[in-house]
Amino acid sequence: MFKGQKTKPVNTFASTNLTAMVSFFFSKKTLFGKLFFLGIGLATCSPSKQIPKADTETLNNLKRHIQYLSDDKLEGRRTGTPGEQLAVDYIVSQFRTYGILPKGTEYYTQSFLVNDGKKIDPLTELVINGNRLETGKEFFPFPYSPDMSLEALPAIAVQEAEMPWFFDLKETLEENKTNPHFDLHDYIRINSKKSKDRGASAVILYNSSAIDDKLVFEGKDRSEQLTIPVLYVAKAAAQKYFNDKAASLNIKLRVSIGQKNRIGYNVIGYIDNRAATTVILGAHFDHLGYGEDGNSMLRNAEQAMIHNGADDNASGTSALIELARKLKSSKARNNNYLFIAFSGEELGLFGSKYFTENPTIDLKQVNYMINMDMVGRLNDSSKAVTVGGYGTSPAWSEYYLAPALTGKRQDLQFKKDSSGTGPSDHTSFYRKDIPVLFFFTGLHTDYHKPTDDADKINYAGEQAIIMHIYNLVESLNDRGKLAFLKTRESQTTTSARFSVSMGIMPDYTYAGTGVRADGVTEGKPAQKAGLKAGDIITELGGNSISSLETYMQALGKFKKGDRANVKFKRGNETLEAIVEF
Repeated sequence: MFKGQKTKPVNTFASTNLTAMVSFFFSKKTLFGKLFFLGIGLATCSPSKQIPKADTETLNNLKRHIQYLSDDKLEGRRTGTPGEQLAVDYIVSQFRTYGILPKGTEYYTQSFLVNDGKKIDPLTELVINGNRLETGKEFFPFPYSPDMSLEALPAIAVQEAEMPWFFDLKETLEENKTNPHFDLHDYIRINSKKSKDRGASAVILYNSSAIDDKLVFEGKDRSEQLTIPVLYVAKAAAQKYFNDKAASLNIKLRVSIGQKNRIGYNVIGYIDNRAATTVILGAHFDHLGYGEDGNSMLRNAEQAMIHNGADDNASGTSALIELARKLKSSKARNNNYLFIAFSGEELGLFGSKYFTENPTIDLKQVNYMINMDMVGRLNDSSKAVTVGGYGTSPAWSEYYLAPALTGKRQDLQFKKDSSGTGPSDHTSFYRKDIPVLFFFTGLHTDYHKPTDDADKINYAGEQAIIMHIYNLVESLNDRGKLAFLKTRESQTTTSARFSVSMGIMPDYTYAGTGVRADGVTEGKPAQKAGLKAGDIITELGGNSISSLETYMQALGKFKKGDRANVKFKRGNETLEAIVEF
C-alpha cells in the first residue's frame, strides 16, 4: 500500500523543470543538436557592403518577407495560434501573387492535429460535505483517472470496500526525503492500482508534511488509464476537511479528462510543368511563440517574451517564397515543383511527418527534396554553409565536385554532412527513401531566444544561398530521377546529460502510451536487440515508459556497458529483448 512502500529507483526532477529539460534534449534544433548533427561552430554575420544591381528584387523581397514574418504582431508563430494563422495568410498571399497553384488538402493549406496532452474538463468536480472545491487550486485528478462519477459516505481512517480511500503522503515523503531515486509519481500510480485491487472505489491523496511534494496536474503524462479515479487535495483544503481522522465525509466527485489539442497548418503550393517527376522545396515557418512549449533558450520562464525567429525560420520561409517566384519563370521544366512551408517543426517535425504520411502528390514521383532551415546568418568572412543529406544520392557529390559548375556556387564554402537524418524536416522525406539536401548557415547566440530579430539577418548572404539553390535545381533539370542512397543516421538523444543512447528516433507525434520509434539506427543498441521502426517501447530496465519524459528518465540511469531488458509492442504483440549500451 501507499505508506512506507518504495518503487524501483528512477531519477526524479521538479515537474516545472522536466518539461523544459525534455524539450531541450529532444528539440530538433537544440544547441547541442545542431552542433552534434552538423559538426560546426558558432557563426556571426554582418551585412555585405556590395550588392549586385541584378539582385535587388530578391534582396528587397527577402527584407519584406522576413520583417513581416518576424514582426511582434505574429507573436512568434507558435503552431496553432493566431500568429501562425497570420503567417499562413501571408505565405498564401505570396504564392497567389506569383501564380503558384494550391496543392493542399484545404486549398493551399493542409491541417494536422497537435496533441498537447490531457486537460481537466469543466465537468470535473469534487464536493465535500456540500462544499465544492475549486478545480486546479484546491484539488485535481491525476491524468490517468478514468471518466466517472460517484457519491459515497466514507470514513477517513477506514478502508472499506467500494469506498474512496484516503492517504496522507506525509510519512512516505519523510522516509524518502534523502532518497534520490524515489519517484513519487511512480509510487502513486503503482499503489493506486493496488488500492483498486483491494477494493477501493477511488483514491484521495493529501500531504500534511512540510515537504513540498510538487504535485501538479501533468498533462503530458500518458500513463495507461486506471479503473478508479485518483485525486489530490491541496494542503489548505485537506486541513479543513481531513484533520479529524475519525470523521465520515459526504463525498461527491466526477472526473472528466479530455485531450488538449491544437491545429497546425502546412502551406503547399505547386508549379505544374506536366512533368513525370516533382522536386520538393521546403522550410518550416513556425517558431516558439512566447516559449510556452519549454523550448526557449531563455532560462527565466517567468519573463515570457516573444520569440520572433527571424533566422529560425523566417529566413528559410522567405527563401522558399523567393525560389517559388524564380522557378515560376524558369525554363527548367523537366520537373514539377512543390513548395511546402511546414508548421510544427519546433514540436518535433509534426508538419513534415504529417505530409509524408498524407501526401498531396504521389511520393513515388518525387525526385528529391531540398530543405532550408536557418539560412539567414551567413558569415561574411568564412561564407560557410552546411549542406546536410550529402550522402543521400550520388548526384550531390557529382554536382559539388564538377569543375564546370564552380562559377554557379556563389563563392560559398560548403561543409558537407552525409546523413539524411537530422534536426529538421528533410528527415521526414529521407525516411521515405527520397534524396534530400539540407541548407543551414550555423548557430548563433540568438538561437531560440527573443533576440533572433530581422535586423541581424545577412540579407545579401541569404540572397547568395538562394541563387546557389536555384542554380543547383536548374543544373539538375536534365538529370532525370536521382538515385537514392541510405546513409548513417544522426542521433537525437545523445548529450552531455546522457552517457548512453538506444539509437532510436522517437515519433514526436505519437500520443499514446510509451515511445514509438520512428526510426532505428543501424548498429545501435535498439537495432542489435531487434527493435524496428514502429515499435512502441513500454518498459526499459524495469522502468515503465509512458512518455518521452519517462523514457529520458530511464536512459539517465544507465552507463556504457550496462544491459537492460526492454519491453515493446509490435502490432498486437508484446515482445521483450535485452539491450546492451
